[in-house]
Amino acid sequence: MPLIRTAPAAGLGTFNRIIASAAAAGILAGLLLTGVQQVQVAPIILQAEVFESAAPAALEVAPTHSHADATPHEHAEGAHEHGGWQPDDGFERTFYTAVANISAGVGYALLLAAAISLVGRTSNWRAGLLWGAAGYTAFFVAPSIGLPPELPGTVAAPLLARQLWWTATVAASAGGLALLVFAKNWPLKIGGALMLLAPHLVGSPQPAVHSSTAPAELARSFLYATLLANAAFWLAMGALAGYFYKKFG
Repeated sequence: MPLIRTAPAAGLGTFNRIIASAAAAGILAGLLLTGVQQVQVAPIILQAEVFESAAPAALEVAPTHSHADATPHEHAEGAHEHGGWQPDDGFERTFYTAVANISAGVGYALLLAAAISLVGRTSNWRAGLLWGAAGYTAFFVAPSIGLPPELPGTVAAPLLARQLWWTATVAASAGGLALLVFAKNWPLKIGGALMLLAPHLVGSPQPAVHSSTAPAELARSFLYATLLANAAFWLAMGALAGYFYKKFG
């Protein structure tokens, strides 16, 4: 007897249904995220970039650093880098942001539509809303507990270490939620709960010195804005994926 309930194997028609549902949901959710970001998130980032740009000038006037134990290498390794080509502010920046959001939306919607198909239960926008909430928890909330969204000018741990921890946290959170919801016996459900806790018990990678050019109030506003923007993105994407999966069926 299988430990986890699954649906029968998908055929070619189901595959096309998943692709079409994900494309429609991802495009619409990506556009929604872009709109919310322009209203809530982008103004905060622009303010942070002003502080980041002003920081070198302030260091020239007062070269002493408040953290005497921080070495230049540590800051060069952890600080966000903004060198190279960047889109101009205005339409160009918004356009590339929309392209990135739509690409991410289609990719995430593929995972949601595939999960809806795999479970094989009745699909509608309400069921999709629950899938979106699960995706929001696994892909954004859980990693943000250890690695909250950061403004430009924030010192961070090495990129590779953060990427590895983020990937492990997403995998553990998604697996843990799946066991809590779909497992048939309590030992597996308890294992799912432990999977949710494991990345946070291990701890996320942190920089040697915590520092940011932006004020703490601005960082808090950025955190709340990104939490709300991504909640709208994931919930809308889940509801749309459920709706289109049923419609295209």
